[in-house]
Amino acid sequence: MASMLSKGLGTHGMAGIVLVASLGIACFTDNRFLQDATIVILLWAGLASAWNIAGGFAGQLSLGHAAFFALGAYTSTLLKLHWDLSPWFGMIVGGVLAIAISGFMAYAAVRLRGPYFGLVTIAFATVLQIIAARWYSLTRGNEGLTIPFRPGFSNFMFADKLSWTIVVLGYVVIVYGFSVWLSQSRMGFQMAGMREDEEAARALGVHSLKLKVIAIAISAFFTALGGTFYAQYVGFIDPAYVFSFDLSIKFALICIIGGLGTSLGPILGAIIITALEMYLRAKWGGGQNGFYLMVYGALLMVVVRVMPEGLIA
Repeated sequence: MASMLSKGLGTHGMAGIVLVASLGIACFTDNRFLQDATIVILLWAGLASAWNIAGGFAGQLSLGHAAFFALGAYTSTLLKLHWDLSPWFGMIVGGVLAIAISGFMAYAAVRLRGPYFGLVTIAFATVLQIIAARWYSLTRGNEGLTIPFRPGFSNFMFADKLSWTIVVLGYVVIVYGFSVWLSQSRMGFQMAGMREDEEAARALGVHSLKLKVIAIAISAFFTALGGTFYAQYVGFIDPAYVFSFDLSIKFALICIIGGLGTSLGPILGAIIITALEMYLRAKWGGGQNGFYLMVYGALLMVVVRVMPEGLIA
């Protein structure tokens, strides 16, 4: 159904509807929960789109992408708290740091295939989580870091939801725009060929190892940018969450549900998965703690079974 709808409206048309609807909610409603839900959905859309560059377009199913999310969150936060540098600057530093670290990790791991690459990425994220938890003098360990709320553009903090919405929309548009460009570029076609049959792609002259490293590095950069936004919006970070395996799995699930290797899929997946998760947590997250996760998991299995290629095929 979603695939047919996308053909009728066009990918950019549907993305435009999401953008306009998000701005409409921020501008014309006073419902704080709805405004917050919109911002969270957009953030997940951007993060999933970032993961999709490596996992969808290049076929590198990273299960440790939370490490790059955490690098962005911690870099901007530590630079602000210890050296009073603007989180906007910290966001770029975190992105560059994510490129460097992911490039090193990818170069060492991309020769592995199948589940082995995924296991290496999990181990990588786990090691960084342990370091962050033990390095108490810098990160305050499992106590976490609290970011003082001082509204102002230079501090990357806003008192109104409209400003947050505009910033996160800008993030989504940038990642979406890059995905659209990638899907139509020579590099994107090479990634698609590598994803479907790496040996055949290499026989045709595609430098698959180099391409994998580039895809993971770009994906890590955009993921780190999202990590900075999360830290500034929530105002608190701790290793148990920002490095968590659950976070990495959620990136992948949103793309799988929406459609791997598509520009629009992660956005639709984020809308459906995040809205569903919020509803189930609100309904069964209290007295029947954990029950909502069972319902959530069952629904995900049904969707994957009925539409194995995702909403946007």
